Amino acid sequence: MALSLKQLKMTAKQTEALEKLGLTDSDQILMCVPLRYQQRERIPFDQWKVRQEVIIEGVIVRPARSLRIRGGKTMTKFQLECEEEILDVTIFNRPWTAGLNPGERVTVIGIYQGQGRLTATTYNHQPLQQQLGVTPVYPLKEGITQKMMQQIMKKTFLAAQSHVEEQVPSSLRAQYRLLPRRTALRCLHFPNSMEEVRQAVRTLKYEEFLRFHLLLEMIHRQQTSPVSKQAKRFDPEQVYALANRLSYPLTPDQFTAVRDILEDMASEKVMYRLVQGDVGCGKTLVASLALYACVLSGHQGAIMAPTEILARQHAESLKQLFAGLPIRIDALYSSLPQAEKKEVLRRLAQGETDLVAGTHALFQKEVQFQKLGLVVADEQHRFGVAQRRALKEKGEKVDFLLMSATPIPRTLASTIYGDMDISTIVTMPPGRKKVITRLIPHNSLQPVMGELQRQLAQGGQIYIVCSAIEDNDHFDGRNATEIYDHLKQAFAGKASLGLMHGRMSSEEKEQTMRRFQRNEIQILVSTTVIEVGVNVVNACCMVIYDAHRFGLSQLHQLRGRVGRGNRQGYCYLLTSSKDPDSLARLKILEDNSDGFEIAMKDLQQRGPGELLGTRQSGVPGLVLGNLIEDTRIIQTARQDAIRILDHPQDPDNAALLRKIELENQSAISYMD
Repeated sequence: MALSLKQLKMTAKQTEALEKLGLTDSDQILMCVPLRYQQRERIPFDQWKVRQEVIIEGVIVRPARSLRIRGGKTMTKFQLECEEEILDVTIFNRPWTAGLNPGERVTVIGIYQGQGRLTATTYNHQPLQQQLGVTPVYPLKEGITQKMMQQIMKKTFLAAQSHVEEQVPSSLRAQYRLLPRRTALRCLHFPNSMEEVRQAVRTLKYEEFLRFHLLLEMIHRQQTSPVSKQAKRFDPEQVYALANRLSYPLTPDQFTAVRDILEDMASEKVMYRLVQGDVGCGKTLVASLALYACVLSGHQGAIMAPTEILARQHAESLKQLFAGLPIRIDALYSSLPQAEKKEVLRRLAQGETDLVAGTHALFQKEVQFQKLGLVVADEQHRFGVAQRRALKEKGEKVDFLLMSATPIPRTLASTIYGDMDISTIVTMPPGRKKVITRLIPHNSLQPVMGELQRQLAQGGQIYIVCSAIEDNDHFDGRNATEIYDHLKQAFAGKASLGLMHGRMSSEEKEQTMRRFQRNEIQILVSTTVIEVGVNVVNACCMVIYDAHRFGLSQLHQLRGRVGRGNRQGYCYLLTSSKDPDSLARLKILEDNSDGFEIAMKDLQQRGPGELLGTRQSGVPGLVLGNLIEDTRIIQTARQDAIRILDHPQDPDNAALLRKIELENQSAISYMD
C-alpha cells in the first residue's frame, strides 16, 4: 500500500521538491532509480593516480586563503596533513573555506593532480569512515540537492518499509533467487556494495517485465475470448482478384498480411491486429483489401485518419481502387457543410454507405452505422484509447485493424504490442526510389539554396521543417515564423510560400495543406505537423533545420513525405551541432533507408520512452527495464506471465492478479 506525502510527514520543502519530480507517494519515490552510484573507498596515498578521485581525512596545517580570479570567481588554497604527507589543496568558488583554521580535522573529496596537489570538489567535517561505501546519485531538478534526495529516501523507506507488498509469487522468487521486494528497495537506495545493487536491479527488472506482460496478456485474452463474433462470410478469391487487377503485384509481405487478415475476419475471433511497416511499404493497400472483404461480407467499414486532408485522401484512394464496383464511399469530417454531413449520416445509418473515411468526427454520438464490421485506424498512436473504443462500439463485436509506420523488429513488437496479433511488412513495392539524404553541418539554407532553386525550376515542391513555431528565450534554434518571413522575401516573385504549425486551427492547416497539394504553394514552411502521411506526389525536397533535435525515427518519417511520385526525393539535414555523437547519429540517415534498422538505432540511443508512449495509459511503465538489452528477462517474464494466468487459483498467483486488475481496471476493460 502506497503512503501519501502527508502520511510520510514530508516537510513543505520536501513536498515541493517531490512535486517538481512528479513523485506523489511512497511507491513512486522508492522507484525513483539512481542515475549512478559513487563508490568511495580509502586508498593509501602511495597508490594514488593522477586524475583519480580520492577521499581523505586530515588536519589543516596552514590557514586557508582565498583569492579572486576572473569572472568574479574565487580560488581558495590550504594545506592538509594526511598519512604523514602534506597536500596542497585548491577548491574553487567556496570563499567561506577561508574560515578553515590550523588544527581543524576535515574530510576532503577531490581529484589528485600529482606532486602532492589536490583539486577539491567538496569537503566536510564528518569522519571519513562514515562516508565510505556506495552512495546513490539521483536525478534532480533546480532547487533540489543530492543531500535532500538522500534524506527523502531515508525518511520514505523507514516509514513505508512495513507497507511494501511483494509483487512476484514466492515460487518464482525462489526459482530465480530474487530478493524480497523490501530488501531489493533497500539495496537499491542504501547498498553496502555494488553486488547488492546488481541483485536489486535484477529483481526489480524482472518484477517490471512480469507485471508488464501480465497486463498485456490479460488484455489479449479478453480481446480474443472464444465467444467473440459471428464469422464474416465472403469469397477470398474476389479479394485476390481485385489485387491482381492492380498495375503492380502485392509484395510477399503484403500478400501474407492480407491472408492473415482475411483468416481473422472469416474466423469467430474478433480481429485485433497491428500492421506495421516502413513509410511507403503499402500498408494502406492491405487495409483497403480488408475493407473490400468487409463489404463483400455484407458489413460496413470505417477508416480513421488523424486529419481531414488525410481522411479525404483515403476516401479518394478507395474510390480509385474500387472504381467500377458497386461500393458507396463517403468521407466524414468536422468542416463538412452541415447539409452534406446530415446526408452522410443518413446514408451510414440506413446502410447506403459501404465505406467511410473520417476523422474524430466518426466518434460523435450522432454517427450510427447499420452494420459496422471493420474499423481501420491509420497512424494508430494518434488516437486515444477511449476514441477508438467509441468507434468500435458503434458495431457489434467489430474487427479492428491498426496501422503503424514506426516499424520495429517482430520480437520487440511482440513485447510492446503483446496484446495484438502483428503483421509486419518489410519488403517494399518495386520502383520506390530511396530518398537521397545529406547532412549539412550548417543551420542555414545557403549551402543548399542552388539545389532548391533547381528543384523549383523543374516544377518541384519543397518542405522546410523547423522544430519551433516562433522565437523564444528557451530555444536557440531556427523557428518556422522567422524562416517563413525570410524566405518570403528571398523567393519573392519566384515561388509561393505557405506556413503551417500546431497553433493554427484545423481549418487553417487543412486549407494550407490543400493549397500545397494543388501546387498553389511551392514552398511549405512547417513544424512537424506534416509528419502524418499526407501524399503530395510533387513534393521532391525537404530541408530540416536543427536536425539534431529530432529522433532518428521521426526524421525518417518526415523524409518519407518526399519522393512519393516519379521525382527523385532529397532530404537535407541542417545542424549547427558540433557534438560528435549527434553528428554520428544523423550520419546514419545518410547511409540507411531501412526503417526497421533506424528504429532500433533510435531505441538504442534514445531509449524506449517515445515508443512506449504510443501505447495508451494503463500499461505499467518501465523504469529499470531496457527493451534492447534485457531480452532474456523479457522472454522469461512473458512465459511466466502466461503460466500465472493459466493457474489463477494458485494463492500466490491470485494475489498478484487481483493487484494488477485493481490497478488497471480501465485499461483491461477497453484497452485496444
